[in-house]
Amino acid sequence: MTRWKVNTKAGPIVGGYPGAARVGRAMLATVAMALGVLLAGCGPTSFLVTPVPAARNLDEHVLIREGPWAYKKVTLIDVDGVLRNQREQRPLAPVGENPVSLFKEKLDKAAADKRVKAVVVRINSPGGTVTASDLMYTELRRFRERSSKPVIASLLDVGASGGYYLACAADKIYAHPTTVTGSIGVIMIAPEVSGTMQKLGIRTNVFKSGELKDAGSPFREMNERDREVFQNIIDRMYARFVDVVAQSRSGIGKDRLGALADGRVYLAPQAKEHGLVDELGTLHDAIAAAKQAAGIDDEKVLVVQYARPLGHRANVYAHVPGSPTQVNLVNLQLPEWLNSPAPQFLYLWAPGW
Repeated sequence: MTRWKVNTKAGPIVGGYPGAARVGRAMLATVAMALGVLLAGCGPTSFLVTPVPAARNLDEHVLIREGPWAYKKVTLIDVDGVLRNQREQRPLAPVGENPVSLFKEKLDKAAADKRVKAVVVRINSPGGTVTASDLMYTELRRFRERSSKPVIASLLDVGASGGYYLACAADKIYAHPTTVTGSIGVIMIAPEVSGTMQKLGIRTNVFKSGELKDAGSPFREMNERDREVFQNIIDRMYARFVDVVAQSRSGIGKDRLGALADGRVYLAPQAKEHGLVDELGTLHDAIAAAKQAAGIDDEKVLVVQYARPLGHRANVYAHVPGSPTQVNLVNLQLPEWLNSPAPQFLYLWAPGW
């Protein structure tokens, strides 16, 4: 039979050696202090313990109540950040939403609610992948056709490239006077490290079924045949972008549109002058335009937004894109091509790459 002895001088024998309890308490205190320093920052820290519903369905939040008896609704749907058909990956943070999936989920909820009479899509995005941009554009077009509810696009800081592509699915495009928009074009990022590998004495052995199977690989220099293949793809994607803009901006002639669609960005007043946007105005102007398009401009409405549980929305300016994760005040936001070495076709305005 095992007997436990107590050393009254050193404290109880826990974990197999004297004083372990004191060591454990000291370690816990140190960890707690470290967490306090990290979390406190420059201001006081408080901890909120709130029960979280197991259901992850979208909740409706009222942002504006124009009158106590307001019944009809205008739904505000946010689209921000880089458009990708995959869940957001952030350093040292939980995996986020898939922007395409979330966008469709919000559109479906607005379509199913008979009290929703119009939708305002608030866009603050430099664009993203070609397919994600096209999927969201297609879903917005289908929403308009199926529901017959008018859609107004409201561009904020940036509504460029894929962000502008999406806006072309709306009935009208409003842009804030300081919005940067345009950037009609396609770009492919294909990093190459073959020269660096040679200097380091590193080689890559590739076995392939065809000459072009590893075209765009970062481990070898791109040749003319590779460039010809990729340029052909880029040209076709660019033609699709121009066709989308031409359908939305019927007042712009084809030759004039070709001159405008050289990849450059425009400030909102320039964009309006060229016919790329319909009106200059704030978000409130876009909401008023949505009411007018729905034939309810003389009625009091509720402006609502959809969010996951705990997604509190105090007013129309409450939702802003999440900032990059910081550790010791250093941003850990990396260029997209560092996350994946594969070539990517993008409707994206990203001059810093």
